[in-house]
Amino acid sequence: MNRYNFKKLALGILYFALLILIYKSMEDYTFATNNVATSISVQDLDYGIIAEDEYNIYIDLTESLLYLFKGDKFVKKYVVAQGKPSSPSPIGIWRIANKARNWGPEFGSRWMGLNVPWGLYGIHGTDKPGSIGYRASAGCFRMHNNDVEELYDIVPNGTIVIVDGGQFGNLGSGLEILEPGARQSHVIEVQKRLKNLGYYDNAIDGIYGEGMKRAIINFKMDNGLPISHTIDMETYEALGIILFE
Repeated sequence: MNRYNFKKLALGILYFALLILIYKSMEDYTFATNNVATSISVQDLDYGIIAEDEYNIYIDLTESLLYLFKGDKFVKKYVVAQGKPSSPSPIGIWRIANKARNWGPEFGSRWMGLNVPWGLYGIHGTDKPGSIGYRASAGCFRMHNNDVEELYDIVPNGTIVIVDGGQFGNLGSGLEILEPGARQSHVIEVQKRLKNLGYYDNAIDGIYGEGMKRAIINFKMDNGLPISHTIDMETYEALGIILFE
């Protein structure tokens, strides 16, 4: 087997392993598409079973690379810019919810919006090509305009986009201290755990809002933790959210 075919095989295996692991970690989830929240269950998703003619995207934040697959076959990879540390890109499984041309110079020549429930994120071109390959955006994925035009013509609305940020699934490369107003995948994990424990009844949307503030205070009171809105390592541990290498 030559080096190119081995690389394709390795990428395919990695893709499906990640797809299954992330799907299984999602449990009940709320997606927002065209401003309408839709609750779906992991049982509604095919566990890594992708039609041969269906395109899928895998974005590896550890490398700032976007991989395009057709079925389980690797097609092409593109270098992207991702979110800055202060405005990270959304980790999880999303879909392309809308597509548009020429939103404005900062978005380049093409836009593909993702159905992330806590903000406006997408794959798009840029007027700052020097940022490609770096953590430089407000959370979106910037591509060279000729690359995004190529991708735009290939993938339809509804295409699955897996964003992976590290070895801990939706928690990326580790736990982060959360304060009210946080909008990220870590909030989703806390919301899911609080809901399972009966403390949280609102939407699982990745937004640390008023309903979650009440849930955290009640949880901390019941578990003898210092009362505050901060979700720190002690809170994660009490919730049973513990990282394993």
